[in-house]
Amino acid sequence: MADTEREIERKYEATEDTRLPDLTRAAGVDRAVPRGRTELDAVYWDTADLRLAADGLTLRRRTGGADAGWHVKFPVALGVRDEVREPLSDTLPPSLAALLRSRVRHAEITPVVRLLTSRDVHHLLAADGTLLAEVSVDTVLAERLAGEGTGTGAAWTEIEAELADGADPAVLDAVEKRLRKAGVRPARSSSKLARALAETAAHRDEHGPEASAAPTASDHVLAYVHKQIATIVRLDPAVRRGLPDSVHKMRVATRRLRSAFKTHRRILDRAATDPLGAELKWLAAELGLDRDQEVLDERIGSRVEALPAALTLGPVRGRLRAWSAARRTGSRRRIIDVLDGQRYLDLLEALHALGTDPPLRPAARKAPGKALARTVLKDHRKLARRMDHALQLPPGPERDTALHEARKAAKRARYAGESARPALGRPAKRFVQRVKAVQSVLGDHQDSVVAREALRTLAIQSHAAGETAFTWGLLYGREEAAAEARERELPGVWARAAHPGLPADLKH
Repeated sequence: MADTEREIERKYEATEDTRLPDLTRAAGVDRAVPRGRTELDAVYWDTADLRLAADGLTLRRRTGGADAGWHVKFPVALGVRDEVREPLSDTLPPSLAALLRSRVRHAEITPVVRLLTSRDVHHLLAADGTLLAEVSVDTVLAERLAGEGTGTGAAWTEIEAELADGADPAVLDAVEKRLRKAGVRPARSSSKLARALAETAAHRDEHGPEASAAPTASDHVLAYVHKQIATIVRLDPAVRRGLPDSVHKMRVATRRLRSAFKTHRRILDRAATDPLGAELKWLAAELGLDRDQEVLDERIGSRVEALPAALTLGPVRGRLRAWSAARRTGSRRRIIDVLDGQRYLDLLEALHALGTDPPLRPAARKAPGKALARTVLKDHRKLARRMDHALQLPPGPERDTALHEARKAAKRARYAGESARPALGRPAKRFVQRVKAVQSVLGDHQDSVVAREALRTLAIQSHAAGETAFTWGLLYGREEAAAEARERELPGVWARAAHPGLPADLKH
């Protein structure tokens, strides 16, 4: 199984004549211990069009040093990356190939750069001998192995300071302070690979970006669409690794993208986007199989824990666990199967094709202000119709269903406002905030509806097993009261989102 480590490091420019200053004068550092020289030989792999490098990822096969093997590095923040490792082998391990699949898709991965690094290592220790950081002076020789510039070489020296596991990040600040006083400056490249690719490129762009024409409606819509597609691609390996909240975030991105296709039908041809929307709906459903159950478990579980012991009668927690387990689909394995499947891969290819060659309609060339305001207001009117219908109904199942439909419309209107915000500015921001408040109230109401159905089922199961159903009935009543409170709150929240001034501001 692959090992994962969080890598926190900083890189600095150096020359062959650069010498490390006395780092024991850095705050918290007691000793700087030389650890000798290590020779590293790393081959970096990528697609012909460098898709991994474009997203800040690195895939390498490295020999030499204590961590020889295959490494994939995912950017987390500036100077922070997650490194996933597999033992040394002749071919790319399947586990790492899977993590790269959303970027690579059908493309072949081949060697693109070879780096030979001579590393002079120093360990920085605290007074008690605890390792704080590793500082190395790296002499690097790079060779381009594929693409334009094949055979071209480059050489440089750099200093790298990497935080030890569990150490205070302030150590790196203290080290940097000493390095800067010695005249050493931060590196311009984020990684050795980035520098190697830049310095071995056949043609370097010496000119800045050309001035562009005035932005159109499609520029803003496509920026939003590209962002959601990139989010799905970026979260794929996070879902595979089981990182917290990754499934939920990926599901939200699919919903945002699908909503954008519906909202902006005057910009993007629905003949191309409708089939993609159907596939995104399928993917969101697959991702949500256990997510919905997880949310329900958390809601009911928190309600149970809030009850006094005197009101918790019978094996309530055990019954809840058994009920939840029976409804789980084993979705962790199922989700991985979906991400490994051809249908998902075809969807990624189709989304990439749409982003590369978008199916624009004539309205796409219009100025963004009026064109995007029109689409946002259209979704707002749809929300208004559903809200008016729901609020006219008496309390009961029919009204619950109508409020759920209004919730869907609120979510779409909110996403429409988000996509238009760069063009419409503060009015769109205010619009999103007020519609989001409506969505929140409606969402909590719907969660209560679903929870009551679950509590009713739990009460029936408890009764059939000869257990008291008192606690489930009590919780049902509290959920009913919570839903009624939300319904009383809703007209006021909707009034703010339906204020005539809100859509009027979007038009200007």
